[in-house]
Amino acid sequence: MNTDTIAAIATAIGSAGIGIIRVSGEKSIDIVDLIYRNNKNERTLKNFKSHTIHYGFLYDENEIIDEVLVSIMKKPNSFTVEDTVEINCHGGIVVLNRILEIIIKNGARLAEPGEFTKRAFLNGRIDLSRAEAVMDIISSKNEMALKNSVKHLRGDIYEKIKNLREDIIFEIAFIESSLDDPENISLDGYTNKLYIKIENLIHEVNKLLLSAENGKIMKEGIKTVIVGKPNAGKSSLLNLLVGEEKAIVTDIAGTTRDILEENINIGGITLQIIDTAGIHFTEDVIEKIGVEKAKKYMKDADLIIYVIDSSVPLDENDFEIMKLIENRKSIILFNKSDLDASVSSKNIMDKIKNDVIIIKTSTKEKTGIDNLEAAIKKLFFKGEIVFDDEVVITNLRHKEALKDTLFSLKQVKKSIENEMPEDFFSIDLMSAYASLGKIIGEEVEEDLVNEIFSKFCMGK
Repeated sequence: MNTDTIAAIATAIGSAGIGIIRVSGEKSIDIVDLIYRNNKNERTLKNFKSHTIHYGFLYDENEIIDEVLVSIMKKPNSFTVEDTVEINCHGGIVVLNRILEIIIKNGARLAEPGEFTKRAFLNGRIDLSRAEAVMDIISSKNEMALKNSVKHLRGDIYEKIKNLREDIIFEIAFIESSLDDPENISLDGYTNKLYIKIENLIHEVNKLLLSAENGKIMKEGIKTVIVGKPNAGKSSLLNLLVGEEKAIVTDIAGTTRDILEENINIGGITLQIIDTAGIHFTEDVIEKIGVEKAKKYMKDADLIIYVIDSSVPLDENDFEIMKLIENRKSIILFNKSDLDASVSSKNIMDKIKNDVIIIKTSTKEKTGIDNLEAAIKKLFFKGEIVFDDEVVITNLRHKEALKDTLFSLKQVKKSIENEMPEDFFSIDLMSAYASLGKIIGEEVEEDLVNEIFSKFCMGK
């Protein structure tokens, strides 16, 4: 275990009323006490109780640097389970950097990204899933992602994984004990009971894996592409969703020739939204490139919003787009619904085999957006977003570990069906147990731990 005392600026860099510098480690209180004085010019931090805050000044030798409030948290009752000091000073970048330099000069070293949380994990304060939830909270893009990350921080993943591992280790222990002591521990009828238990475990792991699709959307957003013919109102829709003029809008067809990308929040859902060039036949070289880019982005999209100018009849360009969105999650907008309609739902249904959602909108009148929001929720969250007691997987590393777990459990089931010896069950059960342990950090290598925490922000 590294016993260095570490320090870092824990608040965002820039002008602010307050800035915080965090110091953690064996010598943290001693180091800050070297530069701290109370209003009586006394060094006193070592004498104070844990979880108290004290007014005073920080000095560099005889020069006053800043007026501060210093919080003391003595081990083991701190985030890192080490002695920790937090200095609340004024939030200017110059004063923050000056104080950090003085702390380092007096014996601390600059913390690596995520090192405070890494120490909390290594010292047993939090498991790895909770540690990753810390960074997920910081990087949350919407209310849904934030709520789910807070649940993870409170331990919902840890508790679920712990319970699954307890079920598995019980079966491993029973098998091993019976093989070591067959006279006293009988395996008669055991395989039938184990088969039922494995099916239940497979069901639980499958539920977690199925939640990963929603989890990805919660965390990263819905990759959304707006497509349509030129002058259908795609850029107007983007501007309306964003709330400002991001795209140039004119009556001239083909104004949008390149890709415009924006992250927007609609009803608590993040859309990674891309406005594409109008899809149509053209001899213009630049427009052709834009059209091909639009088709490429459609292939990778989670959601396609197809904007139709409902005031003009459909043509071959529309029919080509309809082929591209078949069997894809799509919403069709009959835009310019404030004008006389030349397109009906039947025109669409005659050309597209699968069910699609059709909504009337007018970007000019700013109508239909609420219906679009409801349609997106229906497509991705069955019409509602709930957080009850369900565990939602948002981490790709967790998803891969669960896939490995599922494979091992299915191997156990297969071995039972093939009437293999009991020690075969034990081998695959142990693999499942280890895969689940990777999620909470009980079966994880040091290199992976270092990689995970290297992605954290400085001072956390």
